[in-house]
Amino acid sequence: MTERTVSRRRWTFAALTAAAAPLAAWSTLSQAQPRDSGAYTILQARYGTAARNVDVTDRLRELAGSDQRFRISNDTFGGDPAPGRTKALRIIARGPNGENRSFDYREGDTVDGQQFAGWRDGRWGQSGYRGGWGGAGNRGDSGELRIVQALYGTPRRNVDVTQRLRDLARSDSRFRLENETFGVDPDEGRVKTLRIYTRGAGGQERMFEYREGSVVDGSRFAGWGRGDWGDGNRRGGWTGR
Repeated sequence: MTERTVSRRRWTFAALTAAAAPLAAWSTLSQAQPRDSGAYTILQARYGTAARNVDVTDRLRELAGSDQRFRISNDTFGGDPAPGRTKALRIIARGPNGENRSFDYREGDTVDGQQFAGWRDGRWGQSGYRGGWGGAGNRGDSGELRIVQALYGTPRRNVDVTQRLRDLARSDSRFRLENETFGVDPDEGRVKTLRIYTRGAGGQERMFEYREGSVVDGSRFAGWGRGDWGDGNRRGGWTGR
């Protein structure tokens, strides 16, 4: 074997070794950065609407373990909790700083779990979280106005819906106002409204009015998500401004 042949073989081996080094480094880096390393840890998952929804945490865990992405439909979760209404998947998760956040996906949307920690391993959803549909968004509990009473209907025909509003507030920070919301139509054929009567820290009273189809946002009311209000024994009826 000539000296030129030996030199050429040494050069070829060195070149191959140099080319393999970055590939090995890339392989190590890929293994060190799994795609389940998102910043948010899932606490609970619910499917439906603000008024009607079900816990689908276990089903979501099954989907996450078998696929990185999937499309939302009634078939995905094996049922329709609110027939005739557009539904959503709400994932409540905890961030790196301990704050809760909700991620909403409407019917037809595709869910990609890359932003959630341990997505495919299913190491989540076992925290004992009981916040419900609106638990991640109850920022309205710090409002200055406390609800005293809620009435729904028209000036001539209306009903007290304080208890029902309390139930809605515990499950969601916002909801759309419809007859189905309160399960009653106190004045058929007429446009109805929800009147929420409140009292401020100084004792002053204030009334908020929401027409059918509008969105009620509880962020301005004290204790909204906790539902610790509505026991003010108000008896003023459909009055106030």
